Amino acid sequence: MRIVDVNPFFYPYMGGIEHRMHDTCKLLAERGHDVTVLTGRLPGTEETEERDGYNIIRLRSRFINIYNPPFISSKDVLKTLNELDADIVNYNYRWAPSYNKDLARYDGKKVFTYHNMWGEGVGPLGKISEFQDNRFRKYLNTFDHIICVSDHVRSDLVRRGIPEDRTTAVPSCLNSFPEIINEEGDFILSLGRLVRTKGLDILIRSMRSVDAKLIMCGKGPERRRLERLIKKYGLGDRIEMKGYVTEEEKAHLMGSCKFFVMPSLFESFGLAAAEAMSYGRPIVCTDVNGLSDTVLDGGVIVPPKDHLALSDAMNRLLEDKEERFRLAKTARAQAETFNWNDNIAKIERIYADIVG
Repeated sequence: MRIVDVNPFFYPYMGGIEHRMHDTCKLLAERGHDVTVLTGRLPGTEETEERDGYNIIRLRSRFINIYNPPFISSKDVLKTLNELDADIVNYNYRWAPSYNKDLARYDGKKVFTYHNMWGEGVGPLGKISEFQDNRFRKYLNTFDHIICVSDHVRSDLVRRGIPEDRTTAVPSCLNSFPEIINEEGDFILSLGRLVRTKGLDILIRSMRSVDAKLIMCGKGPERRRLERLIKKYGLGDRIEMKGYVTEEEKAHLMGSCKFFVMPSLFESFGLAAAEAMSYGRPIVCTDVNGLSDTVLDGGVIVPPKDHLALSDAMNRLLEDKEERFRLAKTARAQAETFNWNDNIAKIERIYADIVG
Protein backbone atom coordinates (compact mmCIF):
# COMPACT_ATOMS: atom_id res chain seq x y z
CA MET A 1 0.00 0.00 0.00
CA ARG A 2 0.96 3.64 -0.46
CA ILE A 3 0.55 5.09 3.03
CA VAL A 4 0.75 8.77 4.04
CA ASP A 5 1.00 9.64 7.75
CA VAL A 6 0.05 13.27 8.44
CA ASN A 7 0.96 15.42 11.44
CA PRO A 8 1.89 19.13 11.64
CA PHE A 9 4.99 18.25 13.69
CA PHE A 10 7.66 15.63 13.14
CA TYR A 11 11.37 15.01 13.45
CA PRO A 12 13.39 16.78 14.80
CA TYR A 13 10.40 17.58 17.08
CA MET A 14 9.66 14.25 18.78
CA GLY A 15 6.82 13.97 21.30
CA GLY A 16 4.61 10.98 21.96
CA ILE A 17 2.66 11.31 18.69
CA GLU A 18 5.82 11.68 16.66
CA HIS A 19 7.51 8.69 18.31
CA ARG A 20 4.51 6.52 17.49
CA MET A 21 4.52 7.77 13.88
CA HIS A 22 8.24 7.04 13.49
CA ASP A 23 7.93 3.53 14.89
CA THR A 24 4.90 2.58 12.80
CA CYS A 25 6.22 4.17 9.60
CA LYS A 26 9.54 2.36 9.96
CA LEU A 27 7.87 -1.01 10.59
CA LEU A 28 5.31 -0.59 7.79
CA ALA A 29 8.13 0.30 5.39
CA GLU A 30 10.01 -2.83 6.50
CA ARG A 31 6.86 -4.82 5.71
CA GLY A 32 7.02 -3.63 2.08
CA HIS A 33 4.75 -0.58 2.06
CA ASP A 34 5.56 2.79 0.46
CA VAL A 35 5.34 5.17 3.44
CA THR A 36 5.50 8.98 3.51
CA VAL A 37 5.20 11.42 6.42
CA LEU A 38 3.58 14.75 5.49
CA THR A 39 4.37 17.45 8.04
CA GLY A 40 5.12 21.12 8.63
CA ARG A 41 8.59 22.44 7.90
CA LEU A 42 10.41 23.40 11.07
CA PRO A 43 13.21 25.99 10.84
CA GLY A 44 16.49 24.46 9.77
CA THR A 45 14.99 21.32 8.20
CA GLU A 46 15.05 20.08 4.62
CA GLU A 47 11.96 20.11 2.40
CA THR A 48 12.30 16.37 1.77
CA GLU A 49 14.20 13.62 3.56
CA GLU A 50 14.45 9.84 3.71
CA ARG A 51 14.62 8.31 7.19
CA ASP A 52 14.66 4.63 8.18
CA GLY A 53 12.96 3.44 5.00
CA TYR A 54 10.20 6.07 4.76
CA ASN A 55 10.05 9.53 3.17
CA ILE A 56 9.36 12.89 4.81
CA ILE A 57 7.78 15.84 2.98
CA ARG A 58 7.75 19.15 4.85
CA LEU A 59 5.33 21.90 3.86
CA ARG A 60 5.95 25.65 4.07
CA SER A 61 4.54 26.65 7.46
CA ARG A 62 3.89 29.57 9.78
CA PHE A 63 4.29 29.24 13.56
CA ILE A 64 2.83 31.29 16.42
CA ASN A 65 5.03 30.62 19.44
CA ILE A 66 2.67 31.28 22.34
CA TYR A 67 2.58 27.68 23.56
CA ASN A 68 4.60 24.49 23.29
CA PRO A 69 4.10 23.09 20.71
CA PRO A 70 3.39 26.32 18.81
CA PHE A 71 0.28 26.90 16.73
CA ILE A 72 0.98 25.99 13.12
CA SER A 73 -0.51 26.68 9.70
CA SER A 74 0.85 24.90 6.61
CA LYS A 75 0.38 25.58 2.90
CA ASP A 76 -0.90 23.09 0.31
CA VAL A 77 -1.88 20.19 2.60
CA LEU A 78 -4.76 19.08 0.35
CA LYS A 79 -2.85 19.74 -2.87
CA THR A 80 0.08 17.60 -1.70
CA LEU A 81 -2.19 14.79 -0.51
CA ASN A 82 -3.87 14.66 -3.91
CA GLU A 83 -0.49 14.60 -5.65
CA LEU A 84 0.74 11.75 -3.43
CA ASP A 85 -2.33 9.69 -4.41
CA ALA A 86 -2.09 7.41 -1.38
CA ASP A 87 -4.08 4.23 -0.87
CA ILE A 88 -4.63 5.27 2.76
CA VAL A 89 -3.95 8.45 4.77
CA ASN A 90 -3.57 8.48 8.56
CA TYR A 91 -4.05 11.82 10.36
CA ASN A 92 -2.85 12.33 13.94
CA TYR A 93 -3.72 15.85 15.14
CA ARG A 94 -6.75 17.97 16.14
CA TRP A 95 -5.39 21.45 16.85
CA ALA A 96 -4.29 22.73 13.43
CA PRO A 97 -7.21 24.24 11.46
CA SER A 98 -5.34 24.35 8.12
CA TYR A 99 -4.77 20.58 8.36
CA ASN A 100 -8.24 19.79 9.73
CA LYS A 101 -10.03 21.56 6.88
CA ASP A 102 -7.89 20.02 4.15
CA LEU A 103 -8.09 16.50 5.62
CA ALA A 104 -11.89 16.84 5.82
CA ARG A 105 -11.99 17.84 2.13
CA TYR A 106 -9.68 15.02 1.08
CA ASP A 107 -11.90 12.40 -0.56
CA GLY A 108 -9.50 9.44 -0.48
CA LYS A 109 -9.46 6.64 2.10
CA LYS A 110 -8.42 8.01 5.48
CA VAL A 111 -8.03 7.09 9.15
CA PHE A 112 -7.73 9.29 12.21
CA THR A 113 -5.53 8.18 15.12
CA TYR A 114 -6.88 9.54 18.41
CA HIS A 115 -3.94 10.22 20.75
CA ASN A 116 -5.36 12.40 23.55
CA MET A 117 -8.37 12.61 25.82
CA TRP A 118 -11.35 14.70 24.73
CA GLY A 119 -11.09 18.16 26.33
CA GLU A 120 -7.64 17.43 27.72
CA GLY A 121 -6.30 20.39 29.66
CA VAL A 122 -6.45 22.29 32.95
CA GLY A 123 -8.21 25.60 33.64
CA PRO A 124 -8.79 27.89 30.63
CA LEU A 125 -6.76 25.58 28.38
CA GLY A 126 -9.11 22.72 29.25
CA LYS A 127 -12.12 24.77 28.17
CA ILE A 128 -10.37 25.78 24.95
CA SER A 129 -9.42 22.14 24.33
CA GLU A 130 -13.00 20.95 24.83
CA PHE A 131 -14.31 23.70 22.54
CA GLN A 132 -11.80 22.68 19.88
CA ASP A 133 -12.65 18.98 20.23
CA ASN A 134 -16.36 19.73 19.89
CA ARG A 135 -15.58 21.67 16.71
CA PHE A 136 -13.40 18.82 15.44
CA ARG A 137 -16.30 16.36 15.75
CA LYS A 138 -17.65 17.37 12.32
CA TYR A 139 -14.23 16.62 10.81
CA LEU A 140 -13.96 13.32 12.67
CA ASN A 141 -17.13 12.11 10.97
CA THR A 142 -15.40 12.32 7.55
CA PHE A 143 -12.85 9.59 8.39
CA ASP A 144 -13.40 5.95 7.42
CA HIS A 145 -12.08 4.63 10.74
CA ILE A 146 -10.66 5.83 14.07
CA ILE A 147 -7.67 4.17 15.72
CA CYS A 148 -7.50 4.84 19.48
CA VAL A 149 -4.27 4.61 21.48
CA SER A 150 -6.02 2.89 24.40
CA ASP A 151 -9.23 1.10 25.28
CA HIS A 152 -10.07 4.02 27.55
CA VAL A 153 -9.92 6.50 24.64
CA ARG A 154 -12.06 4.18 22.54
CA SER A 155 -14.69 3.79 25.27
CA ASP A 156 -14.80 7.56 25.75
CA LEU A 157 -15.44 8.15 22.03
CA VAL A 158 -18.15 5.48 21.91
CA ARG A 159 -19.78 7.11 24.94
CA ARG A 160 -19.82 10.36 22.97
CA GLY A 161 -21.71 8.78 20.11
CA ILE A 162 -18.98 7.52 17.78
CA PRO A 163 -20.14 4.16 16.37
CA GLU A 164 -18.25 1.32 18.03
CA ASP A 165 -17.61 -0.46 14.73
CA ARG A 166 -15.77 2.63 13.44
CA THR A 167 -13.17 2.44 16.22
CA THR A 168 -10.28 0.10 17.07
CA ALA A 169 -7.81 0.33 19.97
CA VAL A 170 -4.15 -0.18 19.06
CA PRO A 171 -1.87 0.86 21.96
CA SER A 172 1.27 2.89 21.56
CA CYS A 173 4.14 0.44 21.89
CA LEU A 174 7.88 0.08 22.21
CA ASN A 175 10.22 -1.22 19.54
CA SER A 176 13.05 -2.31 21.84
CA PHE A 177 13.57 -3.43 25.43
CA PRO A 178 16.76 -2.43 27.23
CA GLU A 179 18.97 -4.62 29.36
CA ILE A 180 17.94 -4.28 33.00
CA ILE A 181 20.44 -2.78 35.45
CA ASN A 182 19.91 -4.20 38.93
CA GLU A 183 21.81 -1.42 40.70
CA GLU A 184 19.76 1.55 41.88
CA GLY A 185 20.74 5.18 42.01
CA ASP A 186 19.76 7.47 44.88
CA PHE A 187 16.96 9.36 43.16
CA ILE A 188 13.33 9.32 42.02
CA LEU A 189 12.68 10.28 38.39
CA SER A 190 10.04 12.37 36.62
CA LEU A 191 10.33 12.79 32.87
CA GLY A 192 8.01 14.51 30.40
CA ARG A 193 6.72 17.82 29.07
CA LEU A 194 6.35 20.54 31.68
CA VAL A 195 2.64 21.25 31.21
CA ARG A 196 -0.21 21.49 33.72
CA THR A 197 -1.82 18.22 32.66
CA LYS A 198 1.21 16.32 34.05
CA GLY A 199 0.37 17.33 37.65
CA LEU A 200 3.95 18.35 38.44
CA ASP A 201 2.90 21.07 40.89
CA ILE A 202 1.23 18.32 42.94
CA LEU A 203 4.44 16.29 42.78
CA ILE A 204 6.44 19.25 44.11
CA ARG A 205 3.99 19.71 47.00
CA SER A 206 4.26 16.02 47.83
CA MET A 207 8.07 16.27 48.03
CA ARG A 208 7.73 18.38 51.19
CA SER A 209 7.07 15.07 52.98
CA VAL A 210 9.57 12.90 51.08
CA ASP A 211 13.21 12.74 52.18
CA ALA A 212 14.74 11.83 48.84
CA LYS A 213 16.17 13.42 45.71
CA LEU A 214 13.83 14.00 42.76
CA ILE A 215 15.19 14.61 39.26
CA MET A 216 12.70 16.29 36.90
CA CYS A 217 13.51 16.17 33.18
CA GLY A 218 11.70 17.92 30.36
CA LYS A 219 10.88 21.34 29.02
CA GLY A 220 7.67 23.27 28.52
CA PRO A 221 5.64 26.36 29.41
CA GLU A 222 5.32 25.44 33.11
CA ARG A 223 9.04 25.51 33.89
CA ARG A 224 9.18 28.95 35.53
CA ARG A 225 6.07 28.35 37.62
CA LEU A 226 7.48 25.04 38.85
CA GLU A 227 10.82 26.65 39.69
CA ARG A 228 9.01 29.29 41.73
CA LEU A 229 7.09 26.57 43.57
CA ILE A 230 10.32 24.71 44.39
CA LYS A 231 11.79 27.92 45.78
CA LYS A 232 8.61 28.72 47.74
CA TYR A 233 8.74 25.35 49.54
CA GLY A 234 12.51 25.45 50.03
CA LEU A 235 13.06 22.25 48.05
CA GLY A 236 16.05 23.33 45.99
CA ASP A 237 18.27 20.79 47.76
CA ARG A 238 15.84 17.94 47.03
CA ILE A 239 14.56 18.68 43.52
CA GLU A 240 16.82 19.04 40.48
CA MET A 241 15.29 20.35 37.25
CA LYS A 242 17.48 19.05 34.42
CA GLY A 243 15.43 20.40 31.52
CA TYR A 244 15.98 18.68 28.19
CA VAL A 245 18.11 15.52 28.30
CA THR A 246 19.59 13.51 25.43
CA GLU A 247 18.30 10.04 24.63
CA GLU A 248 21.50 8.59 26.12
CA GLU A 249 21.09 10.47 29.40
CA LYS A 250 17.39 9.65 29.49
CA ALA A 251 18.17 5.92 29.15
CA HIS A 252 20.76 6.14 31.95
CA LEU A 253 18.32 7.93 34.29
CA MET A 254 15.46 5.53 33.57
CA GLY A 255 17.70 2.52 34.08
CA SER A 256 19.12 3.67 37.42
CA CYS A 257 16.32 5.50 39.28
CA LYS A 258 14.68 3.95 42.33
CA PHE A 259 11.29 4.40 40.67
CA PHE A 260 9.47 6.64 38.23
CA VAL A 261 6.71 9.02 39.34
CA MET A 262 3.88 10.16 37.04
CA PRO A 263 1.21 12.32 38.79
CA SER A 264 -0.76 13.11 35.60
CA LEU A 265 -4.20 14.72 35.50
CA PHE A 266 -4.86 13.42 31.96
CA GLU A 267 -3.17 10.52 30.20
CA SER A 268 -4.80 8.76 27.26
CA PHE A 269 -2.33 5.87 27.43
CA GLY A 270 0.96 6.63 29.19
CA LEU A 271 3.77 5.79 26.79
CA ALA A 272 6.30 7.28 29.24
CA ALA A 273 5.05 4.79 31.82
CA ALA A 274 5.50 1.84 29.47
CA GLU A 275 8.98 3.07 28.56
CA ALA A 276 9.98 3.44 32.24
CA MET A 277 8.64 -0.03 33.04
CA SER A 278 10.69 -1.48 30.18
CA TYR A 279 13.78 -0.56 32.20
CA GLY A 280 12.53 -2.72 35.06
CA ARG A 281 11.53 0.20 37.24
CA PRO A 282 8.26 0.49 39.18
CA ILE A 283 5.99 3.53 38.91
CA VAL A 284 3.97 5.65 41.27
CA CYS A 285 1.19 7.09 39.14
CA THR A 286 -2.34 8.48 39.27
CA ASP A 287 -5.56 6.67 38.48
CA VAL A 288 -6.52 8.69 35.40
CA ASN A 289 -7.85 7.75 31.97
CA GLY A 290 -5.75 5.03 30.31
CA LEU A 291 -2.69 5.38 32.56
CA SER A 292 -3.72 2.91 35.25
CA ASP A 293 -4.62 0.35 32.55
CA THR A 294 -1.11 0.70 31.17
CA VAL A 295 0.62 0.28 34.55
CA LEU A 296 -1.68 -2.31 36.20
CA ASP A 297 0.43 -4.21 38.79
CA GLY A 298 3.70 -2.62 37.68
CA GLY A 299 3.47 0.19 40.22
CA VAL A 300 1.50 1.95 42.91
CA ILE A 301 -1.62 3.81 41.73
CA VAL A 302 -2.98 6.76 43.73
CA PRO A 303 -5.90 9.19 43.30
CA PRO A 304 -5.15 12.25 41.12
CA LYS A 305 -4.55 15.68 42.70
CA ASP A 306 -3.82 14.09 46.10
CA HIS A 307 -0.31 15.15 47.18
CA LEU A 308 -0.63 13.32 50.51
CA ALA A 309 -1.46 9.98 48.86
CA LEU A 310 1.38 10.59 46.41
CA SER A 311 3.96 11.28 49.14
CA ASP A 312 2.74 8.30 51.16
CA ALA A 313 3.15 5.96 48.17
CA MET A 314 6.65 7.28 47.44
CA ASN A 315 7.72 6.92 51.07
CA ARG A 316 6.45 3.35 51.21
CA LEU A 317 8.49 2.40 48.15
CA LEU A 318 11.57 4.22 49.43
CA GLU A 319 11.39 2.29 52.70
CA ASP A 320 10.76 -1.15 51.17
CA LYS A 321 13.53 -2.28 48.81
CA GLU A 322 12.05 -5.77 48.50
CA GLU A 323 8.73 -4.33 47.32
CA ARG A 324 10.51 -2.08 44.80
CA PHE A 325 12.28 -5.07 43.28
CA ARG A 326 9.10 -7.15 43.24
CA LEU A 327 7.23 -4.38 41.41
CA ALA A 328 10.20 -3.90 39.08
CA LYS A 329 9.87 -7.47 37.74
CA THR A 330 6.14 -7.03 37.26
CA ALA A 331 6.70 -3.69 35.55
CA ARG A 332 9.07 -5.19 32.99
CA ALA A 333 6.65 -8.03 32.22
CA GLN A 334 3.82 -5.52 31.78
CA ALA A 335 5.94 -3.34 29.48
CA GLU A 336 6.67 -6.32 27.26
CA THR A 337 2.97 -6.58 26.42
CA PHE A 338 3.40 -3.28 24.53
CA ASN A 339 5.59 -4.54 21.72
CA TRP A 340 5.20 -3.11 18.21
CA ASN A 341 6.19 -6.44 16.69
CA ASP A 342 2.97 -7.85 18.18
CA ASN A 343 0.77 -4.87 17.23
CA ILE A 344 1.89 -3.39 13.91
CA ALA A 345 -0.11 -6.04 12.01
CA LYS A 346 -3.30 -4.66 13.60
CA ILE A 347 -2.71 -1.27 11.97
CA GLU A 348 -1.78 -2.96 8.70
CA ARG A 349 -5.06 -4.95 8.75
CA ILE A 350 -7.14 -1.83 9.46
CA TYR A 351 -5.54 -0.08 6.49
CA ALA A 352 -5.98 -3.09 4.22
CA ASP A 353 -9.65 -3.52 5.17
CA ILE A 354 -10.38 0.14 4.37
CA VAL A 355 -8.50 0.01 1.09
CA GLY A 356 -10.49 -3.12 0.31
